Amino acid sequence: MTVIKLTNDRYREALKLSEYAFQYKVPEQSIEKRLETMEKHHELFGILEGEELAAKLHMLPLEVYLGETKWKMGGIAGVATYPEHRRSGYVKEMITFLLEYMRKEGFSVSMLHPFSVPFYRKYGWELFCSRLKASLKSEDLVMKKQVQGKIRRFQKEAHSSQIEEIYDQFAKQFSGMLVRETSWWQASIYDELTAAVYYNEDGEAKGYMLYEVKKAKMTVEEFVPLTTDARIGLWNFICQHDSMIKELEIATYESDPLFFSLNEPRIKAEVTPYFMVRIVDAESLLKNFDFEWSAGVSELVIHLKDQHAPWNNGTYKIKNKEITKLNESESEGLSLDINTLSAMLFGYKRPADLYEIGQIEGGEEAIKGLETLIPARKAFFYDFF
Repeated sequence: MTVIKLTNDRYREALKLSEYAFQYKVPEQSIEKRLETMEKHHELFGILEGEELAAKLHMLPLEVYLGETKWKMGGIAGVATYPEHRRSGYVKEMITFLLEYMRKEGFSVSMLHPFSVPFYRKYGWELFCSRLKASLKSEDLVMKKQVQGKIRRFQKEAHSSQIEEIYDQFAKQFSGMLVRETSWWQASIYDELTAAVYYNEDGEAKGYMLYEVKKAKMTVEEFVPLTTDARIGLWNFICQHDSMIKELEIATYESDPLFFSLNEPRIKAEVTPYFMVRIVDAESLLKNFDFEWSAGVSELVIHLKDQHAPWNNGTYKIKNKEITKLNESESEGLSLDINTLSAMLFGYKRPADLYEIGQIEGGEEAIKGLETLIPARKAFFYDFF
C-alpha cells in the first residue's frame, strides 16, 4: 500500500469519506466553503484502492506555545477509512508516513483530539491537558466588589485585534496553547459566539470571554482574564445576566482560581482529559526546550524509546546546559518512552508522578534533578480541530 498526498481534485471524495465515517452531512450550500477551507488550511493524505479513496487523514500546519516559544505543530484530524478497508493497516501506514513527513518539514510536535486514547497511545501520542467544565445555577451568580473598568461586546464582524493580544499573553502562561492567526479566529473560533472585553480605567484591554445565551443558559467557551480586576469584571458581567439565565456553564483550565473565590464554591465541576500531543523530533525539541538551567543540574542521561519514529530512539545527555545525542548507550540514566516524554515536557504530569507509576525507570536522584529542570507550567488547550 502507498500513502499519497491528495490533490484538490480528490477533496470532494475525502469529504464524502468524512461524511460516511463520522455520520454527518455537509449542507449543499456549505460544501464549497468547506472545500475552500481544506485547500487553504489542510494538507490531505490518503491510500487508494484502485482509483477509489479507501482511507485518508488531514494535517493542519499550525504552531503552539511552550511558554514564550512558538513551535511548529502538525494537527491531525479527519482520520477515516471505509468499513470494507478497516483492519488492513491503512491508518498505521498513514500515521507512520505522516510522522516522517512532519519531521522532514520541521514540525517538532503533533496534536490531535482522540476518538480513542488507547488507539493513539500505541502510536506515541499522549494526553497533555484537561478541561474543566463548571456548571452553575442562577443563585450562584453573586457579584463581587465593583471594579472601575468597563465591558464592551463584539460580534465576529467587529473582531478586535485587542482580543488577539489578550489571548497571546494568556497563552504564553501555558504549554500547548495554539498560536492563532486572525483567519483562525474568524473561521474556527467565533461561530455564533459574542466576545465581551474588559477594559481597565486606562482603557487597556485586559481580559475577554466568548459566550452565547440560548434558552435561559449562558455558555462561556473561553474565559481569559490577564488581571485580578479583569477576572472580577468579567465575572460581574456574567452575574448581570442573572434575570436572563437559569444555568451557567464555563469551560476553563483545571486550576482556574475563579471558582475558589465564589460566594459558594461547592459547584458542579467536571474535569475531562482533552487533547493529545506527540513529540515528532525529540532531539530538536530537547535541544531548544526552555529548561530551568538555573537549577544547577550538572549531568543527566535519558534513554528514549519510540516504536513508530525510530529517529527518536537513543540516549540523550544533558550536561553543561547542552543536550547531546550519544552514539553509544550508557548504563546509567532514566529510561522512558516518547509518550512519557511528551506528557512531561508539556507539563501535564511531573517527572516524580510518572516515576511513581512506573513510566520512568531509573534512580531517584536523577528524577529529582529532572524535576528541577522542567518548568512548572500548566498545560492547556482551548481549541478543537
